[in-house]
Amino acid sequence: MKALIAGAGRLGTQIAQVLAAARSDVTLLDIDEDRVAELKGHLPVRLVAGDACEPAILEDSGVLTADLVIAATGDDEDNLVISLLAKRQFEVPRVAARVNDTENAWLFDRNWGVDTAVPAATPLISLIEEATGATDTVALLRLSKAGVDVIETAITPESRAAGRTLAEITLPAGTVVATVIREGQPTVPTPEVRLQPGDEILVVSHAATEQEIHAAFQ
Repeated sequence: MKALIAGAGRLGTQIAQVLAAARSDVTLLDIDEDRVAELKGHLPVRLVAGDACEPAILEDSGVLTADLVIAATGDDEDNLVISLLAKRQFEVPRVAARVNDTENAWLFDRNWGVDTAVPAATPLISLIEEATGATDTVALLRLSKAGVDVIETAITPESRAAGRTLAEITLPAGTVVATVIREGQPTVPTPEVRLQPGDEILVVSHAATEQEIHAAFQ
């Protein structure tokens, strides 16, 4: 799957990390050049600086071949414009948009090119489920096109992984840590990251079960 995400804030980077770990081809676009420069080397995605409300920027970013566009900026007006361009001008199959202000939620419909409107407070797993069209989430999310599962586990004071680094965790074959969410913020999952109680771990796996991931961390 090819995904284009507009907005490299916390939400956009979290989605980009998970989709990239699921072997999707991800482009992350943001108008803030400093933010893009800050993220380079920390995310396994293509990073582009530019205004996603400009058709030429979207085209240069690969929107013509995108299977999914996610408008995840902090501005509802921008998200609506991006969605409308993606759907009407570039005929992107699936468009999801973040709703920052609930009073604007009524605007986020197919008239504006939005297939899925996602409130800003929606949990990350649910947001990815909505954006990608996955429907079989119970305790995990299946990204059917990529053939992988996204599994979440939380670290508690009793977890065997608490206080250990990611390098010390033995994961099942074909499994990678997509992101570690700490106090609501994603952290880059380098081997040196030391897990703490309260951390939420998102892993992507081609074969591991929820029970195997539980055993690795709990």
